[in-house]
Amino acid sequence: MTNIQATAKPRLSLSQIINMSVGFFGIQFGWDLQRANMGPIYEHLHAHADDIPLLFLAAPLTGLIVQPIIGYMSDRTWHPTFGRRRPYFLIGAILSAIALVFMPHSSVLWMAAGLLWVMDVFGNVAMEPFRAFVADKLNEEQRTQGFVMQSLMIGLGGSIASALPWMMTNWFELSNTAASGIIPDNVKWSFYIGAFFFFTAVLYTVITSKEYPPEDIGFKEKIKESNKGFGGGIKEIYEAITNMPKKMKVLSLVQFFTWPGLFLMWFYYNTAVARNVFHATSETDPLYGQGTNFGGLTLSFYNVVTFLFAFILPFIAKKLGNKLTHSVCLLAGAIGLISVAFVQNKYMLFVSMTGVGIAWASILSLPYAMLSGVLPQNKIGVYMGIFNFFIVLPEIIASLGFGWIMKNVLNNDRLAAVQIGGVLMIIAALICFFLIRDKD
Repeated sequence: MTNIQATAKPRLSLSQIINMSVGFFGIQFGWDLQRANMGPIYEHLHAHADDIPLLFLAAPLTGLIVQPIIGYMSDRTWHPTFGRRRPYFLIGAILSAIALVFMPHSSVLWMAAGLLWVMDVFGNVAMEPFRAFVADKLNEEQRTQGFVMQSLMIGLGGSIASALPWMMTNWFELSNTAASGIIPDNVKWSFYIGAFFFFTAVLYTVITSKEYPPEDIGFKEKIKESNKGFGGGIKEIYEAITNMPKKMKVLSLVQFFTWPGLFLMWFYYNTAVARNVFHATSETDPLYGQGTNFGGLTLSFYNVVTFLFAFILPFIAKKLGNKLTHSVCLLAGAIGLISVAFVQNKYMLFVSMTGVGIAWASILSLPYAMLSGVLPQNKIGVYMGIFNFFIVLPEIIASLGFGWIMKNVLNNDRLAAVQIGGVLMIIAALICFFLIRDKD
């Protein structure tokens, strides 16, 4: 029945697939501003290296709670003008944009951490339904194309966002240094611009993309069958977890080992570049600003690689299959992360980030393409939210426990932390290759 429903959906044009994906450009703009700059912001506000993981706890905790709830709610939402998923896109974008504007005005750690929490709550409200949106709108043949288009938009948004502080300094001559406890001007203006793009890109998708009416996707039947109220929602989420399809269980394990590599990079990469490659002695050292700006530029480059690789990824996946393609891409990312510690010339960081960009294009698309075909159509939202458990759970573990490892085992060696992320990504690649079965 699932496949019949999926193939019955009309084939969409390329322009329609682009329109429904533009919002992810804005969402990723906000996420990558946060990922590239929150570590330096925290250090400007006097956080130590072993404090950073705990200060990033907001994102996974909110994702763990918010995403399945929003998925459950959006499965049951219908507005005659805004449809099913789009109300959540719009509300999340408005409030996330407000948090982005206020973030660089944080004067103490608790203020920055609180605003990050607000941004992550509503960033998740905007982001989670986008995965279900692809499964709602596209038939089975076009879903990989739809998820890859999201990867393309994510790469484009992330590349610009990560490079913005560097652009603000080198193109507009805004300062990349500031007194202790103050956020530099180049970061402030980057966040203002990010707020604009977050909101306008999501608004564009809301205006240009329509959703199928409830009768076409089993809405009335779903409401009739389900329990009402909060307790009913918790019950359904629990039942969905206990009845996950076999392929979803293995893909979840792949995600569980993939994402720590990314989190450790986002926690420590920029500050590692500043201190280990540029040899800055403190966050007020001019070399620190140069290093974090250059680190942001290389993060921008991996997003450019993601953007470009997304064009050819569908053809590779069609030739090799999703499982093998994803395994190889994860290995490329692992090599990129591990190689960072051996860089002597700063420009070699672009080579390392090429591998990360290849992996990122695949991470953002192929697991969801493999997953969507095995999910019941009337529970796609809640299952996509549950799938993201296995993104946020390892971040929660890292946030709560990696600070101790940094302090007591790694001696606050930021590059070693990035390398550990690469090792975990190798484990994810092996699980993907050996345990996923296409027939499940």
